Amino acid sequence: MAAEYDAQVLVIGAGPAGSSAAVHLARAGVDVLLLEKDAFPRDKVCGDGLTPRGVHQLLRMGIDTTTPGWRRSRGMRLYCDGRQMDVEWPTIGRYPDFGLTRSRHDFDELLANHAQASGARLLTETKVTGPVTDTTGRVVGVTATSRGSDEPVTYRAPIVIAADGASARTALATGWQRDPRTPLATAARRYYRTDAFAKDELLHLWADLSCAGTGGTLPGYGWLFPLADGRVNLGLGGVPHHQHGNTDLRATFRQWISRLPAHWNLDETTEDSPLRSAALPMGLNRRPQYRRGLLLIGDSAGMVSPWTGEGIGQAMEAAAIAADTVTLALTRTPGPGREQVLRNYPNEVDRRWNRYYKLGNTVAEQVFSRFGYRPLLNRHLMNSPAAVGVLTRLFAHLSS
Repeated sequence: MAAEYDAQVLVIGAGPAGSSAAVHLARAGVDVLLLEKDAFPRDKVCGDGLTPRGVHQLLRMGIDTTTPGWRRSRGMRLYCDGRQMDVEWPTIGRYPDFGLTRSRHDFDELLANHAQASGARLLTETKVTGPVTDTTGRVVGVTATSRGSDEPVTYRAPIVIAADGASARTALATGWQRDPRTPLATAARRYYRTDAFAKDELLHLWADLSCAGTGGTLPGYGWLFPLADGRVNLGLGGVPHHQHGNTDLRATFRQWISRLPAHWNLDETTEDSPLRSAALPMGLNRRPQYRRGLLLIGDSAGMVSPWTGEGIGQAMEAAAIAADTVTLALTRTPGPGREQVLRNYPNEVDRRWNRYYKLGNTVAEQVFSRFGYRPLLNRHLMNSPAAVGVLTRLFAHLSS
């Protein structure tokens, strides 16, 4: 490694994407520096749920999911138009047969600590302010400020990975625009403390919610995910349609919660957080995910699933792909040979995900944004466990 570099790889952001990339890189012997703008623990608006595909990524990294703080789910309970159906996660051999929930408040800290234990260097309260480029326009580092100081510091590396979330500041600073044809959803969630789900082993999803004010079907779904600490994560999300406009999620949330069973104890007396919302960049909205020394992973590349709004598992999987690519690239001298390897990262992302995301983007635009999930959970389908099982595999991306 040349003396002018601070690390072989810089990773911007210590969320699930960035910390996972740092874990894989450090385990491969790469000198990786992980920069995080906040201090841990910190909160993040999220459903806090992982499907078996996401759990698979945790197990790959050696995360012990049997310790306190994790809660297993054996499947989902689906609600639509007065009907409900329980669907268990499939047993297919390639992935675990259980999902997990854990609050992002300590989930992200756990992964960052795991990255440190694996050999990565972590700097928290270090806000990246912009990329550093060489005379050819290649990203060779970043500038950043630390808490308590406005004096910028430059960190340099021959390869930079941007995992800075939905804001995608690093990508935008290099002129990397979002594809406006991809869906951009919005979600809102609040925590409640209740013992009504103390022994519940399911994730709960509603496909029949109505939008406040209009009475139309929510262009998305509602969820209730039990957590290990005695709380539940209650939230909803939707994909706005360009002709129908945005949904008032807060009013819709209030309307929905007033109709939930009283014995669930979900009211103002059991609220454990404010109602917070966030954007969900979907559908691989920045392509290709590599150019000029910079790789994008997770929300910065719009990797949230257009089928479900899940993003944690996708972020961790993309991190593993990126880390494998970068590790191989570093075995080659800087130049065309290294670039050839790095350009294979978006190729591998497309190989694994392109058809799934392309179809999902179309369904989100033509179905979810217009009619919500109702058409896919109609009376005929919900009376067929086999059909629901196929749909579950499709939504959770468990067929490949």
